[in-house]
Amino acid sequence: MGAIFSNDGNRIVSGSSDGTLKLWDAITGTQIGNPLHGHDDSVHSVAFSTDRTRIVSGSRKRIVTIWDATTGTQIGDPLHGHDHLVQSVVFSPDGTRIVSGSLDITVRIWDATTGAQIGHCLHGHDDSVQSVAFSSDGMRTVSGSIDITVRIWGATTGTQIHNPLHDHHDYVQSVVFSPDGIRIVSGSSDRTVRI
Repeated sequence: MGAIFSNDGNRIVSGSSDGTLKLWDAITGTQIGNPLHGHDDSVHSVAFSTDRTRIVSGSRKRIVTIWDATTGTQIGDPLHGHDHLVQSVVFSPDGTRIVSGSLDITVRIWDATTGAQIGHCLHGHDDSVQSVAFSSDGMRTVSGSIDITVRIWGATTGTQIHNPLHDHHDYVQSVVFSPDGIRIVSGSSDRTVRI
């Protein structure tokens, strides 16, 4: 359902509709260790921490789970708060926070150590949140939604920055900041990519 490279390009983590995560050697294509078990329904999103020591996953069962990327064991209890499928998850660059986006139309920010939600959930979208990302300095998050908007949020304040971006004509499926944090790129079901 989702897959991503580690930032050094050596490993891949994938999430599956069978509820497992798998680690792969990106050079040889071989599976590393056994599948990671803990979800009891499909895994829709996965991400590595920048230091590659942890993995975060979001599932159909409305939970966010943190894993030890070396041992494959679950770290702490799953993070509960979303009311619908968790479509997108990512660690902050310093690994202290996680941002998640859900079909419940909210964005949530979590403490990656304690598992506690930081502040209130971020409301503004009118439909499912498909993709979330942190800026490289960890000060902002961006979200893209089926409501055809891209929204920028203060990662510490939880407030929306600027007006929503309305340039797409169909669902916004993917968003990410440029490495310098100055630009955002978005991909949409309208078959365009916008910067």
